[in-house]
Amino acid sequence: MPRTQFILGGQKSGKSRRAELLARQWLQSGVQHQAVLVATGQAWDAEMTERIVRHQRDRAERVPGMQTLEEPRELAQVIAQHSHPERLLVIDCLTLWLTNWLMPVEAENSEEKMPSAQAWQAQLAMFLKALDDAAGPIILVGNEIGLGVIPMGREVRAFVDALGVLNQQVAAHCESATLMCAGLPLALKGPQA
Repeated sequence: MPRTQFILGGQKSGKSRRAELLARQWLQSGVQHQAVLVATGQAWDAEMTERIVRHQRDRAERVPGMQTLEEPRELAQVIAQHSHPERLLVIDCLTLWLTNWLMPVEAENSEEKMPSAQAWQAQLAMFLKALDDAAGPIILVGNEIGLGVIPMGREVRAFVDALGVLNQQVAAHCESATLMCAGLPLALKGPQA
């Protein structure tokens, strides 16, 4: 298994299922192996709450033994604290992580200020360093949303641009990158698991 893998694709392309399959294989390949899903999604409305519950239930059936850790923003700290040679971290997903940094729901619903571009850049730099320094294997899941029409709104265009830059940087730091389309993996970079 490559030490760092990036799986990206469109919505419902099979990204998370692919990551779960690799996690199940990892758990079965060694008695000392552990797997932890780092979930970045937050339940900000009823539909998202239902989605999270469904994902938790499905994941428990598909990958028994995989633990879940919820962390919407501090991924560098999670990697530094939890990465271990016998522990696979599956971070799902980078798109929601970026959303939590650039468009946090709590800032929209309160007097709290939106994070600055500098705060995001600092967080990204720490994340990429933690990824490079990780002691154990990591699978990163993210969306590819830049293949469609150019969005009408300035904020949405800025988000699509930021995600494209994030995807490029993550792919550059990973040993392996896979694009999922219709449930099928397409190797983009390096060895595939």
